[in-house]
Amino acid sequence: MRVEKFPAKTRGFVNHGWLQANYSFSFANFYDPKRTNFGALRVLNDDLIAPSMGFSTHPHQNMEIITIPLSGVLKHKDNTSNEWLYVHPNEVQVMSAGTGIYHSEMNGTTDKYLSLFQIWIIPNQEGVSPRYNQKDFKVEDRKNKLQVLVSSIDDDNFDGLKVHQNAKLSRIDLDENNEFIYKLSSENNGVYVMNISGEISISDEVFSDRDAVGISETSSFKTKAKTTSELLFIEVPMVF
Repeated sequence: MRVEKFPAKTRGFVNHGWLQANYSFSFANFYDPKRTNFGALRVLNDDLIAPSMGFSTHPHQNMEIITIPLSGVLKHKDNTSNEWLYVHPNEVQVMSAGTGIYHSEMNGTTDKYLSLFQIWIIPNQEGVSPRYNQKDFKVEDRKNKLQVLVSSIDDDNFDGLKVHQNAKLSRIDLDENNEFIYKLSSENNGVYVMNISGEISISDEVFSDRDAVGISETSSFKTKAKTTSELLFIEVPMVF
């Protein structure tokens, strides 16, 4: 099993006043040649956005974009509908940029900060028709068990959010001292584990808030919660 550690303190950071962002991989003015991606996972930004502020209309092409609000309210609009939509914590938003999409992402409140993960996955098919979807997920459905948020568009056994890649995004909330064995969907995949909060151990290594670890070259691995913890698993092909 290959284990790559990504301590939270080694991420890129920018403070624009209205936006404070931590970059897990090279993005904008942060560049580290050793951290350009983890397999097909290209971007994992940990954003904090001031009230009423956000990203004005801008384009994307040929990228699968997933947004997970952690606290606050996200306000979204794109050129597929041109209507403002609201995305709350425990909801997940997915966009396939495909041939091209224009969108805006704003803090939907005037008095609270918005905290979210912005995730980009490189697709296995380019030139698809742009599409948008969002879905609500119950907190109790990830209590000490895996809650799958996003899967491949080719996964006929999954009726949730989908992307154009052999990828799977999942969450789990583990009580203190609980263990969980993650089983990979394919031997060609790896899993980027973001420890949202708490303290966990994987392969005898300890990870704290916002630390991450990349696991590959294995069919499964065990995670133990040393304290109550919230985890995000991003499984992607390592070669694509």
